[in-house]
Amino acid sequence: MTDQEIIERFEQGRAPGEAFHHADHVRVAFAYLGRYPLLQALERFSGALKRFALAHGKPGLYHETITWAYLFLIRERMARAGESLSWEEFVAQNSDLLVWKDGIVQRTYQKETLASELARQIFVLPDRCA
Repeated sequence: MTDQEIIERFEQGRAPGEAFHHADHVRVAFAYLGRYPLLQALERFSGALKRFALAHGKPGLYHETITWAYLFLIRERMARAGESLSWEEFVAQNSDLLVWKDGIVQRTYQKETLASELARQIFVLPDRCA
């Protein structure tokens, strides 16, 4: 499936595969960031993710700080690579971004911060020194 197909499918409220786990979120974010400038990718991906959650009966699952933190991290890693990477190459070089439990975001934020309603609603800067 191409990045464009992944985006179109996601914006129609369908997961790119059978399920929609953390690695699938990263894959979709990678597709948006490969196609759009960062701010446009943030807007489009976040909006589509909110609609996706609502369509699947889970509107309370959207978390802006986690969503934006991963988009910023993915974009930075893409830029550092200095070239167009395929998804497979990106994964090979950035497997840490696919780890959910005790992953990079959980290591850069205090647990209380990520659990807060504020962090769910707006992007909060990292508050934990690793």
